[in-house]
Amino acid sequence: MKFIRILGLTACAALGCALLMQRGAVAQNKSAASAKPPASPTNAELIEGFRMVEVASVSDAIEQLYGQRAYLSHDMRPVFKTKFAGPAVTVLLKKEEHSEGSKASQGMLDAIDNAAPGSVYVMVLEDGLDYAGIGGLMATAMKYRGLAGAVIDGSVRDIPQITRLQFPVYSRGIVPSTTINHFRFAGVNVAVRCAGVTVNAGDIIAADEDGVVVAPRAHAADILKKAQELDDIEHRMIPFIEKYRSIKEAVATFGRI
Repeated sequence: MKFIRILGLTACAALGCALLMQRGAVAQNKSAASAKPPASPTNAELIEGFRMVEVASVSDAIEQLYGQRAYLSHDMRPVFKTKFAGPAVTVLLKKEEHSEGSKASQGMLDAIDNAAPGSVYVMVLEDGLDYAGIGGLMATAMKYRGLAGAVIDGSVRDIPQITRLQFPVYSRGIVPSTTINHFRFAGVNVAVRCAGVTVNAGDIIAADEDGVVVAPRAHAADILKKAQELDDIEHRMIPFIEKYRSIKEAVATFGRI
């Protein structure tokens, strides 16, 4: 009987050790899981995040993180008040007088028809401030292809049609001219210098009433996180200033201006 009792106690002890080991393993796994860095945002979450933050905060975030200018020239303005974000589809047109008609510009039309929904059409016209890069027809195609917007380093035309469409367009001017016979298509999804900033295909374009910024795709998640932090600080500063009536105290408290 004593032998049986000893065996029983030994079995219980072994079972207890096994349970403790199992609990320890579970706790260790939970600890390891909690120590893992948060998952990177999906592309859809990233774009939605850039739609929500203020463009000024994105600009500040890039300058603070990388010491770089990210905002397009001050004369890049919207046809009407708008806010959007999306990955860039870049199009380059080179200045060249010719008589080939629209044939020489076919690539810029193909770029619209091949663009994914949610894209931002970024067109650069070489020395093109006095030429309309797009008008009502191209804007209509972009809208019904599901593009998020267009940014034209050049000018636009057909403002009444674009306004009726409510398709977001930024440009550096408004003129009645055409690019046909004056420009030649020079590439799609190539690196372009747009209103002072380099844009690569897939970079995140964000625009609101303050202007347009370019977030390099490779750093977009970090830029968004920093921009959200800056947004949060600024939004908390407003009621502080209203209450204490002092911008100096607000800056001293929150460290932002």
